[in-house]
Amino acid sequence: MDARSSDAPPAPDAPIRLEPTEPESIDLGAARSALAVLLPADRVSLDPAVLAEYAHDDAEWADFAESVAVVFAESVDDVVAVVRFAAASGLSVVPRGAGTGLSGGANASAGAIVLSLERMTRIVEVNPAERYAVAEAGVINDDLRQAVAAVGLWYPPDPASYRISTIGGNAATNAGGICCVKYGVTRDYVLGMRVVLADGSVVDLGRRTAKGVTGYDLTALMIGSEGTLGIIVELILKLLPLAGREERAVVGSFGSLEDAGRAVAAITSAGVVPSALELIDRTCIEAVDAWQHLGLPHGADTMLLATVDEPGAVGAERADAVAALMRDAGALGVERGASPEEVDRLFLARRLAYPSLERLGPVLTEDICVPRSAVPEMLARIQRAAADHDVVIANIAHAGDGNLHPLIIAPEGDDAAKARAKLAFDRIVDDCRALGGTVTGEHGVGLLKLPGAREELGERVLGMHRAIKDALDPRGVLNPGKAFPE
Repeated sequence: MDARSSDAPPAPDAPIRLEPTEPESIDLGAARSALAVLLPADRVSLDPAVLAEYAHDDAEWADFAESVAVVFAESVDDVVAVVRFAAASGLSVVPRGAGTGLSGGANASAGAIVLSLERMTRIVEVNPAERYAVAEAGVINDDLRQAVAAVGLWYPPDPASYRISTIGGNAATNAGGICCVKYGVTRDYVLGMRVVLADGSVVDLGRRTAKGVTGYDLTALMIGSEGTLGIIVELILKLLPLAGREERAVVGSFGSLEDAGRAVAAITSAGVVPSALELIDRTCIEAVDAWQHLGLPHGADTMLLATVDEPGAVGAERADAVAALMRDAGALGVERGASPEEVDRLFLARRLAYPSLERLGPVLTEDICVPRSAVPEMLARIQRAAADHDVVIANIAHAGDGNLHPLIIAPEGDDAAKARAKLAFDRIVDDCRALGGTVTGEHGVGLLKLPGAREELGERVLGMHRAIKDALDPRGVLNPGKAFPE
């Protein structure tokens, strides 16, 4: 693969400093005409169908507006041109990867240009000796994983959307995934990045070395900032050796969510660190099986899916320990799998849970994270919220790190059910915070979690957020209204 150029990023023009302009005062027709001239025709779309498709991500019920235009950037220069144009025209920019987000973080707002980075798909460099890769923001997570696997390396972050989500989007939301219980989240694998700032300047942050503490950790600041502080266009990603892992799956079937939650707590307190520990409940099991006919155990209320990846006898002992802990917690049955095919089969239900549920109706997705010891109590509170508000709530979870995804389903067109779902959503957020949790573990705040974020952060910390935003984006050009309550 190509070696990354050592050239410095292009020098910006003088920063643009204009007074904020209200969207109502912008001549959108003139802005669209000027934008169409600024970039090649195939990179700018004013097609109403495209504007509608790119106006929102996969979050149900998050507000969005029609954008000024959709731009498909193919280079850093394209991104710079759009940001400078937006700043000079009184517009804003909403950056977007594959649009797989579940919090409304990529939703268009009035007077916004939606800037898609999905065409920036170059894997610029893979360095086996130093164990890093350099890739553009539009590279699909799984494409990167396959590319580095070809030289014996592994990129661990694996959100459920890994086959379709981009690494730029993963970094913007600090995405987690199934294996993060042992291997960490996206932030743990980003060494550095190239970022376009709100004035159109381009900066390189971070490093390529194994260690480095020069200055503030601005790389970490950008990760999880949801495109509100800068637009990530390229990433330097830490890799691990692929060799030395030998996955074994252990899947327990339980008669109740509470029993499965107790098994999670028991595994955690025993000091066993599985490489994955996932939960799906009866609603998910039945939805997946109705769609894909996998022969899942319909007699079970909840399935707990674990893997261990230590090689040889150590891995076998860990798998035995997990199976024993599941049985002691009341598992109705425990299934084992050691071959890659068996592991994939046993975990397929978890991968398919969300799209299976979407077939039942609009899904309002929670993303709470509680202390692992509080998982049983939080699952019980979710069930009570479902009963009290008369809504269907399916549960999937990265149970090993306390990250729960209650999925609230409301039939299409049923406004009363939608209102009850919103009440249940808010109650679950409150219960999560009462148990010492956080309102988002990996999806980001976006638009859906703004009220919960306000309560969690408090005014003093929100003031710190505003100060950082004002320092880097004083005119609010980048993804306004997202990530924290302004």
